[in-house]
Amino acid sequence: MCTLEKRGDIYILTLTGSDEHRLNPTLIDSIRSALRRVRAEPASPSSALVTIAEGRFFSNGFDLAWAQSSQPRRELMSAKLQLLVKELISLPMPTIASVTGHASAAGMILALSHDYVLMRKERGFLYMSELDIGLVLPDWFMVLLNCKIGDARVRTEVVLTAAKLTAEMAAARGIVHSAHDGAEGTVEAAIRLGQELVKRGWDGNVYGKNRMVVLKEVLEKIGTVPGEAKTMSKL
Repeated sequence: MCTLEKRGDIYILTLTGSDEHRLNPTLIDSIRSALRRVRAEPASPSSALVTIAEGRFFSNGFDLAWAQSSQPRRELMSAKLQLLVKELISLPMPTIASVTGHASAAGMILALSHDYVLMRKERGFLYMSELDIGLVLPDWFMVLLNCKIGDARVRTEVVLTAAKLTAEMAAARGIVHSAHDGAEGTVEAAIRLGQELVKRGWDGNVYGKNRMVVLKEVLEKIGTVPGEAKTMSKL
């Protein structure tokens, strides 16, 4: 589950608990509910969202134990995550992921769906694990990775060698924006970045629309995938 608090003009969305924050329908719906609350807040001149996670994991990807061998359940998780990513892309404010633990597969996709990714140096890695666990990468994951990782050689390393990248490795490859000491230091840096962005005084609606232009290919790909309602009808 997750919580949402506001500190000045910064919204802090926290994935709570010491588990792996596996992305099942319950957790995804909880995050989406928090984002709806952000949108429903009275408009302020400028705001920012910082997403953090308690424990050793930012997110260890889809909840494959929940899905088991059920293809409809896997499709439902994917459909819900697509809706979450779409909502992050259209959110009318800058978004920052503070990654203080492992972010694997769909968990890495969740992190990269933010505008900025700050990562803890001494613990955690980014890891697209599909090759190692015998799963085919969803098409829309690759579209997002194409938009977020500019170097084709780095994309090959991430996807076709299933590299486990530490914060400093990911920063050197341009995947994350910066690497920081300790969980607290990483969160503090993310909040400071949010405050710096808020000071720019940008119109949130304009910011969100410009992000939608930047990530147009992701939104178009998500729009071609069967939706949540169709997927739930198979269960």
